[in-house]
Amino acid sequence: MRLATFNLLHGRSLSDGTVHADRIAAAVADLDADVLGLQEVDRAQPRSGLLDLTALAADALGAKTHRFAAAVVGTPGETWEPWHSGADMGHPQYGIALVTRYPVLRWQITPLPAAPIRSPVYVPDGGLLLLRDEPRVLLAAVVETPSGPLTVATTHLSFVPGWNVRQLRHAVRALRALPAPRVLLGDLNMPAGPVRAFTGWKPLARAATFPSPSPKTQLDHVVADPREVAALGRVVQVRTPHAPVSDHRPLVVGFDRR
Repeated sequence: MRLATFNLLHGRSLSDGTVHADRIAAAVADLDADVLGLQEVDRAQPRSGLLDLTALAADALGAKTHRFAAAVVGTPGETWEPWHSGADMGHPQYGIALVTRYPVLRWQITPLPAAPIRSPVYVPDGGLLLLRDEPRVLLAAVVETPSGPLTVATTHLSFVPGWNVRQLRHAVRALRALPAPRVLLGDLNMPAGPVRAFTGWKPLARAATFPSPSPKTQLDHVVADPREVAALGRVVQVRTPHAPVSDHRPLVVGFDRR
């Protein structure tokens, strides 16, 4: 079984700043993941050619089941509002997604509120800016693997220090309502040490993932409650391939569940 997480940067390539469906598909297909968590996912966004990046990733993996969970309606960095149930599906949306080759027994979406303050963020085309934080979301699925049910969730936490810890704790509490074993995939916007210190959950792979051309730190993680790690099987593979899209490298973790 292979689990993977990938912050897509809405499919943009750093080499030329453009979005091409074939590059995204090639990057996702290379992961060969049974369950893939995606962050910074666009749907119907002009900047990404109106592509449905979740469906594109599912096609690339040959996965029959996928779900997109919007955090905002509109375009981050431009005009947007928090996602709400009355949002028109034809409007640009941005969020996270789960793609799985396994059948899904149950879905769960948990809102994670945005930080109430603006924070300085370095933007490659604009320098250091004070940006309003976006709301976040946790998307979880109970999947039926050949070895039995498994809860897999993904999220993309805030860039605001401290607030992302609050969101992470909220996410872990929400996952405790779902069947064990439970795994969280995602861009947590913090290194492995704080993840374990503030939740007790164990990072299952240690590898730098950001920035993609020459990674210096690990922001992208696959973590689990240490009491449930044995049920996941032995970790037999860790990969961080240099994909043709995004400023993050994907993280792939393979397990032997025999």
